[in-house]
Amino acid sequence: MCQLAVEIPEQVLYDTHMTETQSEVLARKIIAMHYYLHFHVSLGYCAQIANLTEEDFIKYLGDNNISIFQFDDKEEFLDELKNA
Repeated sequence: MCQLAVEIPEQVLYDTHMTETQSEVLARKIIAMHYYLHFHVSLGYCAQIANLTEEDFIKYLGDNNISIFQFDDKEEFLDELKNA
């Protein structure tokens, strides 16, 4: 497992009223979401990065208007909808 460190100026924490722990939680979620969106890393790995269950990570994506359903075209979507 790789571990990263990010330096955040104390003033940012003060201005945002966030603790170091809250900042770490936010950073994990944002990094996981970026990996999911831009590098197509699996939900499972991204949930692990975000330190969430897969269900909670899917909810987090939804809260950020990101769908886990990806369709290449309208026809593919309609076919999936028929099979649901």
